[in-house]
Amino acid sequence: MSLLQAFKGHRGEYLVALQFLLFFAFVLAPNWNPLATTEVLAALAPVRWIALGGAGLVALVFGGFGVLHIRDYLTPLPYPVDHNQLVKHGIYAWVRHPLYSSQLFAALGWTLYTLSLTHLLILILGFVFFDYKARKEEDWLTERHPEYAEYARQVRKFVPWIY
Repeated sequence: MSLLQAFKGHRGEYLVALQFLLFFAFVLAPNWNPLATTEVLAALAPVRWIALGGAGLVALVFGGFGVLHIRDYLTPLPYPVDHNQLVKHGIYAWVRHPLYSSQLFAALGWTLYTLSLTHLLILILGFVFFDYKARKEEDWLTERHPEYAEYARQVRKFVPWIY
């Protein structure tokens, strides 16, 4: 790929740049929720820890197995590599985009733990962003693998049995 092609973003380079911006915005955003007083946070501490641990575990499982199952085809770009094969086994039998799901679940866990409205807003933006990025990726995958359309009808995008 030439530098000019990368600049034009034909393989989703802009989406990767936006993803990094969202990530850093999430990490650097202050925790803000005027209703989450010290007393409220203390009262909800067990629930907050369970939410963080549960969502974090799901994020680790989805991310770890997602990378493991497509390790030969993994790229930071949403555009599939030339030698890719359609992977429908393992975690990909549960969700079509486990790597995106893992980031969303990790962000959800932190948002529930901190009860931060700032992080909730960025999480919502992240969901919309990943939904768009996944749609672009799926268009490219469908061009390469006509059977992808049937796979997409059978397997949810980010959350098993839900979405």
